[in-house]
Amino acid sequence: MGIQAFTKTGNTVTFLAASSAPTAVQCLSSTLGGNQYRIINAGTVTVFLGYGTSASDASNNAVQVTTSQTSFPLLPSTDEILTFVPNAYFTGVTASGTATVYITPGDGL
Repeated sequence: MGIQAFTKTGNTVTFLAASSAPTAVQCLSSTLGGNQYRIINAGTVTVFLGYGTSASDASNNAVQVTTSQTSFPLLPSTDEILTFVPNAYFTGVTASGTATVYITPGDGL
């Protein structure tokens, strides 16, 4: 069995990260247990991605990392495939400026 390319399993969601986290969006997969996501930071600033099993968790986790926080830093103009909980909620903050973030559920690398 070889490594499979990333296969989309649901609709892409988007949000505009800013210095205050916008309302969290849920990224739903059409497959059972779908927990991989292609995440694109289309902006020119780092986004501190908050994620969780609820919108509240995602919002609480969207904080700038100073010493040890739960957010995941996404560098500007990056395209990552990451694993989180199935059907996760996402939002994000920036130190300054804004960045559009696109998230697509799927399977593979």
